[in-house]
This record gives sequence, structure tokens and C-alpha cells, in this order.
Amino acid sequence: MVGLASPTPLRLGLMALALAAVGIGVWQGTAPDSAVPQMDAERVAGAGGAFVRSMQGTQPDGDLQARPSGSGSMAGSALASGELRRLFDYYLSAVGEQALDAIVAQIRSELNSRLPSEQAQRANRLLGLYIEFKRELVEVDAKPELAGNGVAAIRKRMLAVQDLRARYFTQDEVQGMFGFEDAYDMDAIARLEVSEDTTLTAQQKQQQLAALDAAMPEALRREREASHGVVRVEQQAVAMRAKGATDDDIYRMRANEFDPQAAARLAEVDREEAAWKARIAHYQSERGRVMKNMANASESERQSTLSQLQRSLFTEAERPRLIAYE
Repeated sequence: MVGLASPTPLRLGLMALALAAVGIGVWQGTAPDSAVPQMDAERVAGAGGAFVRSMQGTQPDGDLQARPSGSGSMAGSALASGELRRLFDYYLSAVGEQALDAIVAQIRSELNSRLPSEQAQRANRLLGLYIEFKRELVEVDAKPELAGNGVAAIRKRMLAVQDLRARYFTQDEVQGMFGFEDAYDMDAIARLEVSEDTTLTAQQKQQQLAALDAAMPEALRREREASHGVVRVEQQAVAMRAKGATDDDIYRMRANEFDPQAAARLAEVDREEAAWKARIAHYQSERGRVMKNMANASESERQSTLSQLQRSLFTEAERPRLIAYE
């Protein structure tokens, strides 16, 4: 999105809010991609030209620079397929605000209007594969044998995801769409392995981490530095609020560090987070009242009432998140 680098695992805290996390339930039970209707982009667009409200003030990610005919397959181009995935993820971040079929229709509209017909056909093929990959990824993530937070479990999950990709995409497509992510993950796992290695002294750990720094690809180094900058700015925002800074103060600071559009986007994130917290507080209050008033009711009666309360306050995509607040 405008003014900020593309999301990476380094930026989970801030960008999870900015990009509206995709709920697992959304990817379960949805229609096959071949059944998605070709909707009119104007019909699914949000107010003010934005696809959904949370995208106000942003531009779609992904540079779909058309390539001259005969320059090779878009699907085989690392740059092109990487940019395509950025476009896909930009719109897929709207799940919860917009139906999946409408999101896919909007992406197809973008591809068909911005690319020559042959390249648009290839890009649409990748979109269909990417949607199916995301659906099956939910099942991979749910496997109990891949659970755990240790470095061995993390590496095992990464390999399982890589195996899944290989079932949907060619080697060139995998490199183009996921190469940067894999480089990041491999670097992160290597650093975690060093930190958890009890056979190393503190000095040896520092030496190995320094070696990883020296071997880091330049693109990953730039993204890491940019991500650290985002974290630093948000830490500064927290400190400023603690000292009584206003929203305008925070906006000016962010605009100075990034640009006015990014500052406006982050201000919207702040408002969305505050609204979410208010809704959660209301839900917890109402849930407590239900539990107290129905203390002598059966478990099924209580669960039925709580389910009705959840449906009245939250969307289908939001409800799976409530377990963290109960």
C-alpha cells in the first residue's frame, strides 16, 4: 500500500491491523474458483472509488508493467509473478469486508484491464491456483503434527508449505511469488537456531549472527531495515501518546517519517483498532451478563444464547477471533 513496503513477517503487529487478517473460516467451504462470476468492478467497489472502506487512500499493490510480446511467459518471470502476488494479497486482505467471489472478480477485472490478453490469461491462471493454494493451506496449518513453537516445528511447517506450493506452481512461479518470503524465513529460522543452541557461548552466537548478517541478500537487508523503521516509529507513537500527544501530533510525526498518505492510513488503523477494542469490551460485558443470568441453565442453552450474541455483534469472518477474548 502507499508509502509502506510490502508486508513481511517482521511487521506482523502493525500490518496485521493494516491489512485486516484473513479468517480461516473464509477459506473453508467456498466455491471453486471456476465458479466465481465475472462481476462488474464498479458494482463491487466501495464508496469514494475504494474497493472497501479500509482501502480508502491507498493504491493497489503490484506493478503490472506490461511486457513486450515475445519476452517470455509472465508466469515464468520472477518479477512479474511476485508483483502479481502483491496485487492478489492487496485485495484478499479485504476478506471480512467483502465476499470472496467479489474480491476475485475485482482482481480479474484489474488483470483484464491492465494487461495484454495473453498475459491476463496467464495471470488469471495464477490467481485461480493461488486461491486453491490458500484454501489447502488452511488444512496444512491445522495439522496437529505441525503444531508447536520450537525451531524444529517451525522448520517442519515451512517445509510442508513449500511442498504444498510445489503441487500448484512451477519452480519459476514459486521463486517469483515466494522467493523473498522463503529467504526471510530461512534467515529467521537460522537465527532462531543460533539463539536456541545451548552449546554455543554468547560470543559464538554473536559471531554466527554476524555471519548471517554478512550473508543476507541485499533485498532482504533493505526490507529488514525498513521494517525496523516501522517498528521504531510505532514505538515512538506509543511513547508520545503516553506523554499526552494528540492524534494530530502522531499524524505529523508519521508523515515526517513516511509520507502523508501512509500517515493517514496508519491513523485509520488506529481508529479501527480503537473501534475493535470498544466492540470487544461491549461483547465481554454482555457475555458476562449472559453467564451470570443463565448460571442455572443448561450448557446448550448458554451456548445458544452466546452464539446469538456473537452473530449480532460480529461478522462471520470476525467470530473465530473471539476465542482469544473468552
